[in-house]
Amino acid sequence: MTTPDPLTAEELDELDELTQAATPGPWFVRSLDDERAMSLVAVSTTPDTGLGERWPDFDHHEIVAATLVQHPRYVDTADECWDENAQFIAAAREAVPRLVAEIRGLRRQLEARSREAN
Repeated sequence: MTTPDPLTAEELDELDELTQAATPGPWFVRSLDDERAMSLVAVSTTPDTGLGERWPDFDHHEIVAATLVQHPRYVDTADECWDENAQFIAAAREAVPRLVAEIRGLRRQLEARSREAN
């Protein structure tokens, strides 16, 4: 496996802009179900209740993304990683801004140490 190139300052700025433009977090994985969206695995701004609500018993305004909608076959991945994909998307909402901030902080520390060494 090759190591990816480090993120440029411009790429970090782009990630920061994407984060700021996206629906505020935190995001959660929800399992919903109805005749229009059978076995819906969604990313939502509200936590899962464990009840597998059927429409209209959930607010569609809370849904940020879906990783599985089986009937009709709107959203489905060949590798069947819909739960994992939803967990990744939900986690990324909080992780990406933290990672960007950490990278910038570590780079500032490296620059400061480099100046001190010279």
